[in-house]
Amino acid sequence: MSRIGKIPVSVPAGVTVSFTPGEVKVKGPKGELTQPMDTSISVKVEDGSVSVERSGNSKQQKALHGLYRALINNMIIGVTKGYERRLRIVGTGYRVELKGSTLEISAGYCHPVNMEAPAGIEFDVPKSASREYMDFIVRGIDKQKVMEVATQIRRVRPPDLYMGKGIRFSDETPRKLDGKSFGS
Repeated sequence: MSRIGKIPVSVPAGVTVSFTPGEVKVKGPKGELTQPMDTSISVKVEDGSVSVERSGNSKQQKALHGLYRALINNMIIGVTKGYERRLRIVGTGYRVELKGSTLEISAGYCHPVNMEAPAGIEFDVPKSASREYMDFIVRGIDKQKVMEVATQIRRVRPPDLYMGKGIRFSDETPRKLDGKSFGS
């Protein structure tokens, strides 16, 4: 049995989990999420916990067992607490502005790059005291969507290996290369 898949997921108060063959829905104070599921996996909701079970022991079903348990756990966390990913833009003249629901990124190109917030995602740009870097936040209830949008923003200008300029995750330490060295 999958080590992750056999652990039951506790359901906090105010969250409802419903399962129909092929789909699981989680509804909570922050919103509602649905996840399509393989028909060989079933979900039991009882006494404030959710358990995931598989119908067979094939390699595919064993892999899906732990996967769907983790996805349901992420959905429950998302509808109760939500997810956020902090990013940092580093470089002289590099900045981020929030205009409505659009994130305007000035990252050294001749034009600003506009990123429209998809449904369920919001951007936040707190005031920054530093002139060297600026932090901003991507928030939402769907973990996959939050991480995907944050990665798309990072791709606008990935960190430079020599100067360290660019967009990075705030907890990321980019690899820096030494410049040219002259032998003696």
